[in-house]
Amino acid sequence: QVQLVESGGGSVQAGGSLRLACAASGYTYSTDFNFMGWFRQAPGKEREGVAAFFTGGGTTYYADSVEGRFTISQDNAKNTVYLQMNSLQPEDSAMYYCAATTDWVPRRVRLMGASYNFWGQGTQVTVSS
Repeated sequence: QVQLVESGGGSVQAGGSLRLACAASGYTYSTDFNFMGWFRQAPGKEREGVAAFFTGGGTTYYADSVEGRFTISQDNAKNTVYLQMNSLQPEDSAMYYCAATTDWVPRRVRLMGASYNFWGQGTQVTVSS
């Protein structure tokens, strides 16, 4: 049974940083998943794809809203994916979810939630001004 467990959320002031972690169990993400991603959803807003990467080659993808501020990375030994978030702004406040898929995903939808078939429970990020 696949489990994705997020951690690292919290409250931070604008301009601060957080690092989210997504620990996978049941699957080895580097060999069993094709893509892993981070998504977020704020109250009253649609889910937004934030970052993703192709486990087979490490290619990364970012939403325009976080490009240059967020970095997705992996630790194969820990079977964990990270999202380093810098220069956080109040508009980054949301529940952040880790997701993974065993499917091949076309480039144009690699930041779409519907492309992913495994999800974590989420971790809350709150950025105050």
